[in-house]
Formats: sequence, C-alpha cells, structure tokens
Amino acid sequence: MSRKTRALKDRVVAFLESRLADHVAELVTRRGGIAISAPALSEEPDLDPAAIKALVDAWIGRPARLAIFQTGVGTRALFAATDALQLTQIFLKLLAATIVVARGPKPTAVLRQRNVRIDRSAADPFTTAQVLEAIEDIELSNELVVVQRYGDVNVALNDAVTARGATVVEVPTYRWALPADTTPLVQLIDALERREVDAVIFTSASQVQNLFTVAEHHGRAAALRGALNSTTVASIGPVCSDALRHHAVIATIEAQPPKLGPLFDALDAAFGGTP
Repeated sequence: MSRKTRALKDRVVAFLESRLADHVAELVTRRGGIAISAPALSEEPDLDPAAIKALVDAWIGRPARLAIFQTGVGTRALFAATDALQLTQIFLKLLAATIVVARGPKPTAVLRQRNVRIDRSAADPFTTAQVLEAIEDIELSNELVVVQRYGDVNVALNDAVTARGATVVEVPTYRWALPADTTPLVQLIDALERREVDAVIFTSASQVQNLFTVAEHHGRAAALRGALNSTTVASIGPVCSDALRHHAVIATIEAQPPKLGPLFDALDAAFGGTP
C-alpha cells in the first residue's frame, strides 16, 4: 500500500461539504483517515417567477451583451421557471442574440440540452478568474450583463464587470441556508475545542460563514477561532481563504488549482504522504 494511500492514517478529518459529502468522506477514508461530516449548507430554491418574467420583459427592451451561467443546478432551475411561465422560446431567442458564457461543464451540459449556443467557456479550473479571462476582450461599457447566481452572490465577478462600465442583473435560482439540524456543527465545534480533530476541510466561503453563525449563536465564536488556528485548516481556494481570514482564521493549506484533487494532494503532503 502506497504512502499516499495511508497519508491520513488515523487522522481525524472533518468537513462541512453537503452536496459531495459522501465523496469527500470516501477520499478521507481511502487515505486511512477518520471522517467527520458536519454539513454546513442547505440548498433552498430562490426563484421568483414574477422576477423571471420581469427579467425577460426588460431583456426584450434592453438586449444584454452577456449572459453568464455559473452552475448546472441553477441553469436547470432557470429553464424550469421559463418552462412554467411558457417563456422558454422567447428566452432562447434572447440568448441567441447574446454572448453566452458558461462556467464549467455542468452549466455547459444543461445549455446544450436546450440547444443554446455557447460563445465563451471558462477554462479549467472554472473559477471566477477564468470567467473573467474568457470575457476580457469584450467591450462592456454601458452594456447589460445577466448573471445566473448560484448559492451566493459572486461579488468578485459582479465587481469586475461593473468596474468595466456594465450593469449587472442577477438571476437568483437557489441559495445556501443553514441546515435545519445544526447539531453536527455544534458537535464539530465541541470536538475542535477538545483538540480531537487533526484537520478541517472547507470547500466554500458559505461553509465558513455558517459555521461561525452557529458558533456565535452559542457564544463560542472566539473559542472556535482559537481551535481552528490550532489545527490544520484546508481551504479549497482563495475565496474560501478570504472568508476564513475575515474571521481571523488562517488557512494552513490552500488548493492550487481550487479543486478537491489538489486539496487532498496538499493534505497528503502535510501529513507525510507523497503529493
């Protein structure tokens, strides 16, 4: 058995992932680690049919220069809403006259199912930086840019596009909320304070915020901050690391590029495996 396979042998690794919880747990246990799952996010619909109709009506009056699709889940939900409103054919015509940008393979797959032409695609690893690179040559001054929002507002994307003179119209499709049962998060805070966790994996900024929201509710934010800074904190990328810094927590590890594979390679290296 390779050193990498056993790099996390008997290490307790906590993670706050929700959608990919089983996959992350498998990555931990495959390396000999002990996985603790404390889901920090609940995906909730955030689509307002009236707002979608208003968007389409406004789009007819003022054509958009760009339409940026960030997630497969959100793109699928948006089309489901236009289907229900019987506006899909109008929506498709509007997209046909717009530069369509896809951030990664998941929104690409949904758009292709709807026979939408994709003009620009973000390169791997499909972060905001790659989206901005894909559109850097497009004149945006005084233009309208429609952005399919995912769980959170993409502040970096919106700010960069606005700085180039564009008006951003966001289309909320779903949002990240706290899970109905926050007991696993409280138990994670307990374990961290008892120094029973060797590493904590954060794969989104929202996970950081929700963990501290729970800690603040119980008057334990300072204790959580101290406990995290006394263990190995693994961040999926710069946005997540910025959220940690906002709470005065320093990421020990930051994946480069921001994907699970490189994140676990860095964990392997940190705990003695070969990257």
